[in-house]
Amino acid sequence: MAVALADEFRTPAVSAVRIEWRVALDQLRTEINSRPAVASTFTFSGQRRLPAYDPRTMPALLQLNAVTSPIFTGIGRSRVPVLLPFDTAAFLETRLGGGPASLSLARFQADFRPADLFDAGPAGYDAVFSLEPGAGDGMPQRTFAKPVEVQITGSSLIYDISDPLGGKGEPVKSLMAEFPDLRRFIREGYVRYAFTRFGVPYVVSIQCLDSTPRPRRLACREAYPVAERFLKALRVAGGLPSRPRMDMPSGVAERPLQRSPDFSYRPAGDIIANTGFRKQGGRADFTAYSQIRFPLEKAPAFAHSQSFMKRRAREKSDEPAGGNSGYNGGYPWQDNFCEARSFGVGQCAGGFGHQGQDIRAGECAGVGEGSDKCDPRQQGVVAVRDSVVIRSPKQQAVTLQVNSRTEHIRFRYMHMNPVSLDADGVLNGRLVAEGEKFGVVSNFLDFPNGTSRHLHFDVQVFTRDGWLWVNPYVTLISAYERLIRGRGRETGPQAPSASAVAHALPEDVLRHIDAKEGSEN
Repeated sequence: MAVALADEFRTPAVSAVRIEWRVALDQLRTEINSRPAVASTFTFSGQRRLPAYDPRTMPALLQLNAVTSPIFTGIGRSRVPVLLPFDTAAFLETRLGGGPASLSLARFQADFRPADLFDAGPAGYDAVFSLEPGAGDGMPQRTFAKPVEVQITGSSLIYDISDPLGGKGEPVKSLMAEFPDLRRFIREGYVRYAFTRFGVPYVVSIQCLDSTPRPRRLACREAYPVAERFLKALRVAGGLPSRPRMDMPSGVAERPLQRSPDFSYRPAGDIIANTGFRKQGGRADFTAYSQIRFPLEKAPAFAHSQSFMKRRAREKSDEPAGGNSGYNGGYPWQDNFCEARSFGVGQCAGGFGHQGQDIRAGECAGVGEGSDKCDPRQQGVVAVRDSVVIRSPKQQAVTLQVNSRTEHIRFRYMHMNPVSLDADGVLNGRLVAEGEKFGVVSNFLDFPNGTSRHLHFDVQVFTRDGWLWVNPYVTLISAYERLIRGRGRETGPQAPSASAVAHALPEDVLRHIDAKEGSEN
């Protein structure tokens, strides 16, 4: 049985939190009552003899969503209480007092600009705000000359990953009264503030460098006062309860039964020897984190290192689909998640590595009807799921986010041309459908021709430490098998280790084997 299931993949284990909506309602009542002029506009007593998750038991939340939904579209879809730096009571008091409609939202948002992104759904919500240089009374001057982007996520779903760095951090004295369990820490290029309220994990984060301040790079010490201003301004802004959810244990991932005649791959974690941080190995993660559509429009495609494998002197499009040709296109695929990089990745040994997987397209579209030539600049990139776009103008990375009853997960695409993305409206809040083409494989890395022509693809899942990178290799193998309708063959000089086999087996099977071995011993 162990041999038969040794190459199976696993689905992720996800925990569902228990949400204390009555506590959220009590906080909302306190916030609204701070402005007596608007207190009478909310009803805090609802219908009785209804399930606790029925919105009719909490009419004040329905009224709150009606006020805030024109500003934060779809806020009522969030199934966790939405905390935002938005003072609803002050906003309503101004409106009821006949204040001008032209008043800037920043007045009610602690001087933060209108949200660059707001996305709410069954798993919770995500929002991005920004603070302009010089904005905010009492804020210290900073060297960084651009707006500081602040992200917040509240989620009912937590991915249970093996995380040796998880749960660490330091308290912030100025915030301890409001956030008793708050932790501040720097992980994977972000300063993060993690706390729990109403039973829900929330994380506020700002991308920064743990270094000296620079005009073009935000130093984490400059981010601290911005994040703390944001946290002090948080208020209950919306959301509605739903039926409690059950935890989702890991299981065996679905894969085609029929074997592919040519697709093969090396085991997860089997990166090129000595290419990891300080020559350490890769991350043997057997989890298919989501059932996705493969991110390239067509097969064949080749997952390989773009930094450590041999490259042809010039890119060609007529390479064979099968067989390892000794360059970075061909089968078998190879994991390169933990290759040496300066990026923080908690899942990699030593805490640094490549955050995703490099993929090279194997075919390209013809330049004209009947032409045997092709244009490598037209190799399509498609959405892996129905999702929302997270991307600001001029960025060369596109992140797609899924927010559903069973998933809260992100997929990032890199090295596409930002000028083309801007022109096509691939920006914050755009909805894309699974399989929809929204770009082409390119070679952009801060400037054109900055890297080889390939797609960098990575996966982030939400944890109590916020969004963390996980190995996308097995997720991509599983997606590619569905695209080509054939199961790949694991190949390599070594058979799967006993620990790898155990990782791949379902828990009920393991219990059966353990019981049998115990009876025989």
